[in-house]
Amino acid sequence: MPWREVDTVTLRSEFVMLAQQEDCNISALCEFFGISRKTGYKWLNRFAEYGWTGLSNRSRRPHSSPSKSPERIEAAIAALRGKHPAWGGRKIKSRLEKLGHHDVPAASTITGILHRHGLVNPEEATKHKAFIRFEHPYPNALWQMDFKGHFAMRQDRCHPLTVIDDHSRFNVTLKACANERTGTVHTALINTFRRYGLPDRMTMDNGSPWGSDQFHELTPLTAWLIRLGIGVSHSHPYHPQTQGKDERFHRTLLAEAILGQQFHDLAHCQRRFDEFRDIYNLERPHEALGMQVPVTRYQVSQRPYPETLPEIEYAPGDHVRKVQAKGEISFKGKEFRVSKALQGYPVALRPTNVDGKYIVFFCHQRLKEMDLADANTKEKSVTHVPEHL
Repeated sequence: MPWREVDTVTLRSEFVMLAQQEDCNISALCEFFGISRKTGYKWLNRFAEYGWTGLSNRSRRPHSSPSKSPERIEAAIAALRGKHPAWGGRKIKSRLEKLGHHDVPAASTITGILHRHGLVNPEEATKHKAFIRFEHPYPNALWQMDFKGHFAMRQDRCHPLTVIDDHSRFNVTLKACANERTGTVHTALINTFRRYGLPDRMTMDNGSPWGSDQFHELTPLTAWLIRLGIGVSHSHPYHPQTQGKDERFHRTLLAEAILGQQFHDLAHCQRRFDEFRDIYNLERPHEALGMQVPVTRYQVSQRPYPETLPEIEYAPGDHVRKVQAKGEISFKGKEFRVSKALQGYPVALRPTNVDGKYIVFFCHQRLKEMDLADANTKEKSVTHVPEHL
């Protein structure tokens, strides 16, 4: 299959950078990108011989240039700031060095140059506090998913769907959506899974379409994710920091791709999002990554997306029950509420060390704890067992 016409340069650049990761399986990577091995090695060879110019027809600044004058350095700093108005001194310094500029001044000096050229808004003086956040140890261990707040276009509104890999901060999904419905997210995730494979786990907030209330925390969307073998967890209510990396990505998206723009329609939004995503993943230095770019720490998952959902199987000692229309199951002469989203699916009741208490599983996902001794079976005997982040 040839390269897709849309975003060809982005795909080539992303492919080359992923192919350089340790223990990368080139054949599997070519399959994920929908290209032949011949095509993949062609672009790897062109990159090895010509660098980035081999991937694109666009002219690029040379990697080395003798005796650059301070004026040329200042011009390069001003040009990069003009292209990325939200970038500060450290990001500009790191990016210029990666582009092959010599004698790049210190970040503080670059900040001074920006001020001298009138390229810093005085309101930018406000600094964000640094937070120490937990980071998962390898790519695809956890993806964070959320909708960024919707905004107006010339007609209708755009709802940006974002998915970030927790370990690398690599953005796997940035989709301009017309709504926040289950079908919209489902379609976007299928495209992502086909390209990057499946993560071990995904976390999201408690809102629709992936969350509800404490009695109906599963939805058709999260049930589908669990069927795929993906662990599902939700952030705590009123604690958006649980989704901290995706929230931070939203601030960057707003500052560098949305503010000051007038969008005609979703296609216009998507073109802008694609440009931003290319820069964010492949060019923009990330301070939390030691000024590396996200793609240098990302690898595609070794778990490919199955076009056909696997059969649901449980252990021999489990008690298997089918979820009925009201989201309930019958067990030992009593009825227990599980989730309406699981109507028609089999769930497993696994006994605990405490007599009369069982843990309810859907596929691999631990859902509820049931207590047969509880008199009010429908309301109290099924207690939610939270997933820890």
